[in-house]
Amino acid sequence: MKKTLAILALAFASGAAMAEKQAVTVVLNDDSTMTQGMAMVLANQMQEQGAQVDILLCDEAGDLALKNAGGDALKPNDVTPAQLLDAAMKKGATASVCALYLPNAGHKPEDLKDGITAAKPADMGRALLEPGRKVIGF
Repeated sequence: MKKTLAILALAFASGAAMAEKQAVTVVLNDDSTMTQGMAMVLANQMQEQGAQVDILLCDEAGDLALKNAGGDALKPNDVTPAQLLDAAMKKGATASVCALYLPNAGHKPEDLKDGITAAKPADMGRALLEPGRKVIGF
């Protein structure tokens, strides 16, 4: 009986650990197309490997969040960083612009793509301090 309970407890703990996704915040502020592209490629790859990815766009990278975001397509797949951001969001990533972006870039909330909002500093600070969360900056 003790052996059976121990096995069940171990199985439950393993299942709970597997169900919990690694939380990752990607902070992107670089204006380089290649840096933006690599950040979004890695965000998509982390998602495919089971992570919950949250993307924070600041400074020039905030432009990726705009409805009319364009940009240069990158080889070898001929996609823009904005398209890679869209792909990550379609797979469940969250995205926001930093609280300073809209008022300092001359944009309004309605200029942002659906699903993207301005981050609230208190909420973002709390999320960045979560135990086990990885924070990656570009």
